[in-house]
Amino acid sequence: MLGKLPLLLENIRFEQSIFTLPFAYLGMVLAARGLPTAEQFLWITVAMFGARSYGMSMNRLVDLELDRRNPRASVRPLPSGRLTLRDTVLFTMATVALLLLAAWQLNPLCLALAPVALAVLSLYSYVKRVSWLTHGVLGLSLGGAPVGGWIGVTGQLAWEPALLGLTVLTWAAGFDIIYACGDTAEDRALGIHTLPADLGIAIALVVSALCHVTTVGLLVALGHVLALSWPYWLGVLVAALLLAYEHSLLRPTDLSRLNVAFFRVNGLISVLVFAGAFLSLYT
Repeated sequence: MLGKLPLLLENIRFEQSIFTLPFAYLGMVLAARGLPTAEQFLWITVAMFGARSYGMSMNRLVDLELDRRNPRASVRPLPSGRLTLRDTVLFTMATVALLLLAAWQLNPLCLALAPVALAVLSLYSYVKRVSWLTHGVLGLSLGGAPVGGWIGVTGQLAWEPALLGLTVLTWAAGFDIIYACGDTAEDRALGIHTLPADLGIAIALVVSALCHVTTVGLLVALGHVLALSWPYWLGVLVAALLLAYEHSLLRPTDLSRLNVAFFRVNGLISVLVFAGAFLSLYT
């Protein structure tokens, strides 16, 4: 499997970890009010890699037949045959083991909640077969990242990380709706339920914009609740401008700049918000 690691990482779009890992670290540093211990940082990183890799790999397994019928997805390592089903199953099992190991090393609450995280991560592939609420399920999955980072440090439940998790949920649901706009025709042909496929691209873009307006409002609320200083507010301002720019790139009849809107802008947003919050703890 080590020899096939590049294919396995390509299969789970490892580079897209930039979307969620900064928010996991955000929950971690806000809980610690600075840097956590080296051990906490290590195991939170391992847990996040295990969780995200499980979710993506599970999605590839469940969607294998759909991906084979989708021209865009058929070139992925698993449906194209470059990666075997056996290798993917073994990798998926390994990611579960990594998550459980990391949760065990962190604290009892993390270990107790790990099966809940796995259950939520498994939902996405099934919900999109019956409802466009799949975007909210994806948001819930990613929203667990900062909550997990917080609990990994404190070992306790609190309402502050729930606010942060809700922030990530609305942000992720919004950008997932945007991404789904590019697959509207294919999703309709395959019977996959997304907001663009079910209600049209125009309505989907409006809902996505409303999600991101909510995201900015929640970021503002979080800053007040945690009494964060000016670097955080600068990060929130730039993130809000980037979200506005993201939506300015798209029209119901013109999605030619969708990749710029989805990949570049959202990856930058997560890094900026983390950096601003982290620096605010030292000013």
